[in-house]
Amino acid sequence: MIKKIIGFMVAGLMLASVQAEPASDAVTKTVLDTLRAARPDLNYGTVETSPIDGLYIVRVDGTQFIYASESGEYIITGDMYKARPGLFVPVKDLAAASIRKSMMDGVAKKDSIVFPAVDETRAVLYVFTDVDCGYCRKLHNEAVPGLTMNGVEVRYLAFPRAGIDSPSYRKIASAWCADNKQDALTALKNRKSIPENVCKDNPVAEQYALGKKIGVTGTPALIMEDGTLLPGYRPAPELLKMMGLN
Repeated sequence: MIKKIIGFMVAGLMLASVQAEPASDAVTKTVLDTLRAARPDLNYGTVETSPIDGLYIVRVDGTQFIYASESGEYIITGDMYKARPGLFVPVKDLAAASIRKSMMDGVAKKDSIVFPAVDETRAVLYVFTDVDCGYCRKLHNEAVPGLTMNGVEVRYLAFPRAGIDSPSYRKIASAWCADNKQDALTALKNRKSIPENVCKDNPVAEQYALGKKIGVTGTPALIMEDGTLLPGYRPAPELLKMMGLN
């Protein structure tokens, strides 16, 4: 039963221990000895610190984990959250956020379609988008103006949900290859046609692969500057609150 209880997404779990520190040798031995005595059929891995003193993250069967007390006698299955303005963030996602931030920092600004802040730039929001996505249109037309007016620079990255070489890919690649990328992307999001122009060396395929790598499964997918992933549409006031700008 424990395997069913503690089943989590593999990608998230593999990222969970990135920021954690290994437990001391003494704690590791105590915890693992106790757990193995109770459930010798499970394969235990590393024992790492958690944000709560005296509670440790124990990897199980390679891709799952539990929280264990220092003695190993008490275990907790499930997720731990950290309260932040506007949302609860899974603790395991805090580690993932660090990796996402590093990856997003590696994306050249020139390869994104930028809608700049009206005045001073107070924050940057990355948005993985598809031009055939209803909520992407809603975000672009309703939320993005409010964000830019309040100091948020919006950087769009391409994520054609239908995949590379699909009609959606050709449309969004044509926006990235247009002379005026902002106008082209806005036209597509308003269901207007633009000339097809899939130029060589456009970054759409690379951005699509990046999105899949960092956990994007649908659009719009919003990445805050600290790497926090926010799936789906959010109105501007809610996003501003999450970013500490309101």
